[in-house]
Amino acid sequence: MRGRWRPGLLRWSLLLLGGLASAEGGDGSVRVATYNLQNYLAMDRRVDGTFRPDYPKPESEKTALRRVIRSVEPDILALQEMGPRPYLEELWRDLETEGLVYPYRVLLEAADEERHTAVLSRIPFVENRSIDLLHFRYFDGKEAVKRGLIELVFECEGERWSLFVVHLKSRYTDREDDPESGIRRVGEARAIRDVILERYPDPSAGAFMIAGDLNDTKGSRSLNALLKRGGTEISRAVPAINQWGQTWTHYYGKEEVYSRADYLPVSAASSSRVVGGRGAVRTDVAARASDHRLVWLISISRIEIPGSTAAGYCRYDNRPVGGDDPPSQRTVIGTMISLWPGAET
Repeated sequence: MRGRWRPGLLRWSLLLLGGLASAEGGDGSVRVATYNLQNYLAMDRRVDGTFRPDYPKPESEKTALRRVIRSVEPDILALQEMGPRPYLEELWRDLETEGLVYPYRVLLEAADEERHTAVLSRIPFVENRSIDLLHFRYFDGKEAVKRGLIELVFECEGERWSLFVVHLKSRYTDREDDPESGIRRVGEARAIRDVILERYPDPSAGAFMIAGDLNDTKGSRSLNALLKRGGTEISRAVPAINQWGQTWTHYYGKEEVYSRADYLPVSAASSSRVVGGRGAVRTDVAARASDHRLVWLISISRIEIPGSTAAGYCRYDNRPVGGDDPPSQRTVIGTMISLWPGAET
């Protein structure tokens, strides 16, 4: 049965998305998004009913991805399931051709040799503290966090804030004693949590954001590990909804299951700076692009830190508006920074 037309829902949706959009452009606002691109790499895949070995993501899907990204125009875009460096360079170049310029880009190659995390940013970061090999205890041995941990530090009016980018293990498992790899994901999340607490021993006074695909639902132990440890609050989950008031960010077609897998938790000190107290999920133009949906929020990047005397907001006047060659073309491989070919040294 077809649903009834609900004009009130449309007006509500426009207020949600339009309200977030109108918040950007003022002093101190920064739009942050996370997006799992669903295998932006070469792999065996079925395309239009035909099996293709070692085949890149189809052009129609890439075009749809860029359409989604351009519809939101994030200042900082955290990416998951990115292939090796040439694939990130391709996406960066295609977005620039279409008018969305990201002078700063980071790729982290970790234990997973095929799928990586990455960041495209219009805003320069002042420090890269990413970790490619991060281990945790797993049953009687140890394992590496498959995609490592990106940490980029941004600075605003003398105050620094960190963006942590994560992509936890998928639910595929080859161990009967760890169904759907739930134990492993909790181990990965706890290892990441420990790094965050090392960087910010008092998380209530720190400014940071966590972005990425946790491959787990809202009530999971994986997400909970990033939100608190014992009685210590580490971060707060930011609610995010689409234009229909739904919270799902991932569609598993084989079982026809919709679920929440992608998150943007923020520190307590940062939570009051999230515009509207919530984020948004982009779904209406996304079906062809990926099995995940882009999630985004707008934050006032000048965070009030207890004891801080700094005043004012960051304008980020150096954000590009398109057309010019980027002043710096950098990528990060593991924990080492290297320049892209042709970049100024």
